[in-house]
Amino acid sequence: MAQYGFYFDQSRCTGCFTCQVACKDWHDIEAGQVNWMKVIEIEEGQFPHPFLAYLTNTCYHCARPACMNACPANAISKRERDGVVIVDHEKCLGREECGALCHKACPWKAPQFNSHENAKMQKCDLCFERLEQGLKPICVEACPMFALDAGPMEELEEKYGKNTHAKGFNHSKKLWPSIVFKSRLES
Repeated sequence: MAQYGFYFDQSRCTGCFTCQVACKDWHDIEAGQVNWMKVIEIEEGQFPHPFLAYLTNTCYHCARPACMNACPANAISKRERDGVVIVDHEKCLGREECGALCHKACPWKAPQFNSHENAKMQKCDLCFERLEQGLKPICVEACPMFALDAGPMEELEEKYGKNTHAKGFNHSKKLWPSIVFKSRLES
């Protein structure tokens, strides 16, 4: 099984939110708090030494997903062919019924619920339909700064290296998120 994941170049990201908007538009996610791809601003330091960086926050399709193990309905699974973590909305019990255990289990809070009564969980699915057509996820295609890439982890690591750390990201060796970074270093 190939494990698919993301590459993020923190040194290229300008915080334009194009990836976030493209994802929301492509997946027809209603206006509100739910964003399968989020851009987080990291601001530190003080004049004359300020520091600003951005971090994409999404489902990292972990090797050992905490959300999947926390789901009481077995509504979350990991696809054999590419390791993409998906949710079966028919099986999902909904936020009130299960208490959003998947959201609580994920250190990056990728599983999300809209404001509707007993909303079903939703999260990034790595645009698996696009992957099956040989296309990149919509967030990758939309990024004007070429800060994102996606594909088999083996290929991403060969192309970009094996760095699993970036400013603002806490890597977990227990869950092993499928992400490779080029970190923005403090100057």
